[in-house]
Amino acid sequence: MEKEIYNCYLQVLNEELMLALGCTEPIAVAYASAIARKTLDAFPEKIVAKCSGNIIKNVKSVIVPNSGGQMGIEAAAILGAIAGNADKALEVLTEVTEDQISLSKRLVEQKLCKVELAENVSNLYVSISIYAKGEVAVVNIEDKHTNVTRIEKNGEILFLKDLSAKKEHDRSFMSVEGILDFAEELDTKDVRELFDRQISYNTSISEEGLKNHYGAAVGKQILEIYGDSLNTRASAKAAAGSDARMNGCDMPVVINSGSGNQGITVTLPVVEYAQELNAGPDKTYRALAVSNLIAIHLKTGIGSLSAFCGAISASAGCSAAITYLRGGTRQQIGKAISNTLGIMAGVVCDGAKASCAGKIAQGVQCAILASGMALHDDNFNWGDGILGEDIESTIKNIARMGRQGMKSTDVEILNIMIGK
Repeated sequence: MEKEIYNCYLQVLNEELMLALGCTEPIAVAYASAIARKTLDAFPEKIVAKCSGNIIKNVKSVIVPNSGGQMGIEAAAILGAIAGNADKALEVLTEVTEDQISLSKRLVEQKLCKVELAENVSNLYVSISIYAKGEVAVVNIEDKHTNVTRIEKNGEILFLKDLSAKKEHDRSFMSVEGILDFAEELDTKDVRELFDRQISYNTSISEEGLKNHYGAAVGKQILEIYGDSLNTRASAKAAAGSDARMNGCDMPVVINSGSGNQGITVTLPVVEYAQELNAGPDKTYRALAVSNLIAIHLKTGIGSLSAFCGAISASAGCSAAITYLRGGTRQQIGKAISNTLGIMAGVVCDGAKASCAGKIAQGVQCAILASGMALHDDNFNWGDGILGEDIESTIKNIARMGRQGMKSTDVEILNIMIGK
């Protein structure tokens, strides 16, 4: 592999595997609000949050971390404005005090924040306007959860990002073959710190989810119902991390493709298999490179937010990595990805909430099945349904379905959720 391409894959991992506290959609709202408050330098008298439908959908039913159990854009925007640290990005709400939580609840009741649907914008779009003492500050975030594109005060533009100049590296070089080349040639010293952090944080929140009762306790129920086999542990531990994360746990996770749930899904089942197979650190790091990058490759075409459930793209990455750990050939790894997508690609995203843990559990179980099928050279035929003629055309088909084909589904899901 050329050194330039090798470095491109490293760059993608470093861009995507960020540390985040809580569901990333309310955190993006809080982050924009914290920047606006810092820009205005005054306590807010009024906040207007203009958000895309996908942001509204993903914030509606998930608990904002360090909020005392509050949900919704109003809570996220207000807490970000009065307690957020704008310098901490996706960890913006790590320093909230009990007094600030109590104040935020009062301000939500007083309707300090008004939420508006922003139309004809990208799927991930947040615009926060904070008013105080006759002045106003506006902050926009687009496409990525920390991608601030505009900051203005009293109509004066203080920062404007050239949207034609992408911060992220061009992802067109990515392919399943290239990812496997990278994993094989990887100098594990280059990713040790990154993956150790991912393993540590994501394992910790999973253990919390299994120890205590969060949401519908999907992870705990899987172990209770199905026992303690390798496959049930792999599924239960991923689900438990989501149980905790979606239901108010204030522990951070390392995300993938802008999502903590996806970060958990590409990590915990792979680590569980690596430990069971005595893979050792180097092989584990290589497997995590496969799982993370396959998920990113899929999500690059789909986009950050859509009606396509991101846990499924993460499960495809997980299936590829498990197949890799079990000694599968490249052809079998491709079949594992294809098998996962052939079964689970119809799962929709109806917002971030407790049931995400159930979707993760089903995705991981499917990933394990898909891997086992591939290792026995049992697979769905290329060209069946939405599967393409090979793995790359399949990934393109999934991207087309998620980004274009499910647009109307996305609108209807949002309409149902807001009672329209």
